This record gives sequence, structure tokens and C-alpha cells, in this order.
Amino acid sequence: MKIKQLLEKTEYELLQGNLETEITTLVYDSRKVEKGSVFVCISGSVRDAHDFIPDVIAKGASAVVVEHEVVMDPSVTCIMVKNSRLALANMAAAYFGYPAEKLKTIGITGTKGKTTTTYMVKSILEAAGIKTGLIGTIESVIGEEKIPSANTTPESYRVQELFAKMVEAGLDAVVMEVSSQALMLHRVSGFIFDIGVFTNLEPDHIGENEHKDFEDYMHCKSLLFQQCRHGIFNGDSEHLQGILKGHTCSVETFGFGNENDLVALNVELKKEHGALGVQYHVGGELDFDVEVNVPGSFSVYNSLTAIAICHHFGVEQEKIKQALSHVSVKGRIEIVPVTKRYTIMIDYAHNAMSLESLLTTLREYEPGRLVCLFGCGGNRAKSRRYEMGEVSSKLADLTVVTSDNPRNEEPMDIINDILVGVHKADGEYVTIPDRKEAIAYCMKNAKDGDIVVLAGKGHEDYQEIKGVKHHMDERELIAEIIRENPELEL
Repeated sequence: MKIKQLLEKTEYELLQGNLETEITTLVYDSRKVEKGSVFVCISGSVRDAHDFIPDVIAKGASAVVVEHEVVMDPSVTCIMVKNSRLALANMAAAYFGYPAEKLKTIGITGTKGKTTTTYMVKSILEAAGIKTGLIGTIESVIGEEKIPSANTTPESYRVQELFAKMVEAGLDAVVMEVSSQALMLHRVSGFIFDIGVFTNLEPDHIGENEHKDFEDYMHCKSLLFQQCRHGIFNGDSEHLQGILKGHTCSVETFGFGNENDLVALNVELKKEHGALGVQYHVGGELDFDVEVNVPGSFSVYNSLTAIAICHHFGVEQEKIKQALSHVSVKGRIEIVPVTKRYTIMIDYAHNAMSLESLLTTLREYEPGRLVCLFGCGGNRAKSRRYEMGEVSSKLADLTVVTSDNPRNEEPMDIINDILVGVHKADGEYVTIPDRKEAIAYCMKNAKDGDIVVLAGKGHEDYQEIKGVKHHMDERELIAEIIRENPELEL
């Protein structure tokens, strides 16, 4: 492939060399450069890839893409662009043959609900015979292949590579989570989404290495709707107009308000035999009843979002209803069947905002007691520990403070920080540092009608201690505890 083919949708200036230069691979990681590579210099938060230009030339790179002029070997082709991340996205799309044009692409953005909604959409579309890939926080899924994720949205090269693999595997569509960081850093540039979705917006990801303020956060979310053909929006959000600012797509809304195109009516909570869920009537442009085996009003929003998306694929109502009644997302209010006496679930809530939302939702089901087990990660802001401790003590009847990923801190130091927050409210609590022992305590002391939440780990299957990740899956721990105490299944 010639360098000019990679650059056909990129604005650039040729500083030296020849656009007919043949390249072998497109690379943005200097460690992966080989003879004939084109290396794209990304300015990172830690290192500036321009510093590695001598190294990549020594390895045999044929071309380099830069953001500013540099002194380099005159035999190497040098291309200058205004934004190397945007250039990488456009070049990656060309490198893989524009795979997004061969798929129906769905991008979902918002503070909460992205993960659950992507799985709901995949479940419904697959039930209708539409082969669908997934890219998200937990994993990327291509047919039977599941690839663990490092980021909510991968780098643009990886996005295009996954798209290409999905096309090769014969998939029809892809649904993916789109983070604000991904939009800000052009990870999903280089193509147009067929459908873009906005779930909700709350203050989050605001800080030194993320977004400078809430306005910046909202602006980055809104960029998706300048890059999709059809937009589906939570019409109940107070931030809807901010998200719509500058949009170039057609607009459709969903929510509880009657002014929306799709409306959730007659919502009822379901609680039976250790399982929780919701049922409601879909009104507005559609007209049918639906049941979802995931609890809470946010599960109404998530499922209504999925219905709105899948309606555009012509999926029959019965297929939608059937898929939603069985959908489950690993680590997202994931109910683990143990006994009909009480409910035990695993959730990823790992900050005060998500924990408060979760516990408030579960309170609506009027449990005998609400028991919350959690810990906090080491080498992270101590404020999170105080806040989570206080939230749990306020909203749960019993807080079980245990270990999460202590990393390089001592588990008891973290627990003592959490207890500072716990003591700000009046909930009962116990401290059990060993997570398996803490889970066993919850199960052995659970009473009829209780809801027990294991918070923080979610889909994670490890515990990080002193730089080493040890295998630890809470589902397996629960199974081990039952094998050791078979009476707990009664």
C-alpha cells in the first residue's frame, strides 16, 4: 500500500520524501515498528512520540507522520498534520479498507447505562438473526470470540481492526460504547455511525487528566451527534439541549415524558423468588408490554434505548420482548441464583455516585434488609473511600467493609479510611478484610427477603495485591462457599 492511499481522507503537508512510498504496516506504538512501517507520532500525557523518531527510523520505518517540523533522515518520507490522532483514525480506516461501511454501526454515549444497553441491543439483534459484534468496557465480542478490554473505547487503530475482523467473520452490525475521552481523542473518528445514542449525563470524569469542567465533558459527549446519521436521545435529560448543540443527525427521543417518541408507561417493579426486575408498557410510536429481569428505573431507560435502536432494524416485537426477558450483563446488577430466600447480586459500583444510585434503586424493592459489601482500590483518591463509606452507611442496613484491589497499600489502611465515612451515618457495619470470608458472612447471615449486594468488582475476575493480579471471581467464590456450606442453598 502506498502512503498516499492511507492519506486520501486526511489533510496533510508533505515535508519531505515521496507519496508513492510503499508501507508495510501502520503503527502508533514505536515498539511495533518494523521495516517499511509508517509511524504516527501521538503526543501522549506521559511521552511525546516525536521523541522516538530516531528509534523508529533506525528500525526501518519508511514514513513518519508528525504534528510539527522535525529534523530527520532525508530518505524517510515525512508528513505533517494538524492533529495526529485524527490522522491516525482516518489512516486506520483506509488501512483496513473502510470496514465501517460494511457494517451497521451503533455508538452509545452517556455517563451511565452504556454497558448494559450494548448487551441488550446485541441480545435483541442476535435473537432476530442479525449477527452483531460488541465493543465495550468489559470486552469486545466477535462471534464466539471474547477479547477483554483495557479501555471503554479502544484507540482508533484498534477500533478499525475490530471492525475489519467483524466484517471478515460475516457480522452485520456492531454496537459499541463511546466514551467522552474517545470522542475527545478521535478514537472513533474516520467513519460515520449509522445510529448514535445518548443515555444520560451526570458530573463525572472531571479532573486533571480527563475533562477540565462539566461543560467540556458535555461538549465531548455531544460530538457523537455530529458524526452519526440518526440520533436517539434520552428526552428526559435536563442536559438534552446541551447534547443536541451542533448536532447534524435526525433526532428521536425516549423516556417517561409523554412528549418523547417512545414512552415508558405503567412501570411496575417485579420481585419474586430471589429475582428482581421491572415491567412496563412501551407507548408512543410503539405499543406493547415488556418485562426486563434487571431491576430499577434506569433499567427501564436502558431497555427503552435498546428498543428504540432495534426498532430501526425492523426487529419484531416478540423477539424484543423475549430477548429482554432473558438479558444479563456480567457485573452489572448481576443476580447470582443461590436461593429463593434472599437475593444476592454482583455490581461494578465503585464510586459514591454509582453506589448511591444502586442502593437507592434497590431500596424501592422494600427488602427485609439491604446488605452492602464493598472495599476500595488502593493507590486511589482517599475521598472515594470516605464518600462510599458514608453512602453505604446511610442507605444500607448493614455495611460489610472488605478488601477490593489494595494494590500497594495495606488492606486495613484502606478499610480504616472507609470507616471514617461509615461513622458519619448510623448504619450497622462489620469489617472482614478477606473478601471470600466477607461474602460467606453475608450469605450465612442473610435473612428471608434480604438483598445482598457485592459491590465494586463487577466483571473483574482478579484482585490486585502488591503489583500482582491474583485470580478471584466472585461467582466462583459464591460457588465455593455453597460447596463448603450446602445448607445455604435452601
